[in-house]
Amino acid sequence: MAWKLTDDVHEFLARAGGLLRADPVANTVPLTVAEAIRRQGAALYRTALFGWWAEGGDVAGAFMWTGAYPVLISEMPEPAAPALAAELAGRGAAVPGVNGSPDLAEGFAEAWTRRTGTRARVELRQRLHRLAGLVMPDPPPEGAARVADGGDLDLVRDWFAAFHRDAGGHGDPDPAVIDGRLAEGGVTLWEAGGRPVAMAGRTPAVAGAARVAPVYTPAEHRRRGYGAAVTAAVTRAARDAGAGEVVLFTDLANPTSNGVYRRLGYRPVEDRVVLAFG
Repeated sequence: MAWKLTDDVHEFLARAGGLLRADPVANTVPLTVAEAIRRQGAALYRTALFGWWAEGGDVAGAFMWTGAYPVLISEMPEPAAPALAAELAGRGAAVPGVNGSPDLAEGFAEAWTRRTGTRARVELRQRLHRLAGLVMPDPPPEGAARVADGGDLDLVRDWFAAFHRDAGGHGDPDPAVIDGRLAEGGVTLWEAGGRPVAMAGRTPAVAGAARVAPVYTPAEHRRRGYGAAVTAAVTRAARDAGAGEVVLFTDLANPTSNGVYRRLGYRPVEDRVVLAFG
């Protein structure tokens, strides 16, 4: 039993792709991020490291670490999480945190803090949801949805960055990631009164599952139903594009957004925690 690490996304997908694709809902983030790197090139993120936990000839767990984001861990045998922390600490990696199921993330964090002398704190508690059946807002708010294009680049970059700040993100969002999403038609705007008032993004479907992210409404346009409307529109676009599953993450500290997504037809799957080190 051991971790195998690589900076080659093709090798990672060849070895761990089967494990991830077996549950594309739970593994939506590593699948869609790895696919974006495969399509747009290794320079998409400033740094990228991947790995898989091998038990004999079988892969039983996987992780990904891109840019300034926390290490993202899949479901894996309990001993694998602290073993990964020890492996990364031994390499002198400047890991900012860990993102995974609570038990595994805590096991990683305990091993990491023991090896490095840093402290861990809860930065974010999330809940993964999947679409059970889309319920469009009725009545809808003023305005209509449209797919963002190259003329919206500055606005979309600004709103991605604002969402990132509001969500307590690590570092700045990578412009190449935003540009790629825009080029794929993966950003929808809600317009009212002739101007954009809300935004929702979606990933391309990988293994049949697409993820809605991010959803952002500037403060001056909130509480008018625009966020729900643009989320419904981008969800429908994902289904129309062939996604068999549509998923999203919510911040458990935000009951308003959790209620909005529930009314749109999203249902809970599992909880995650992001632990920050330092």
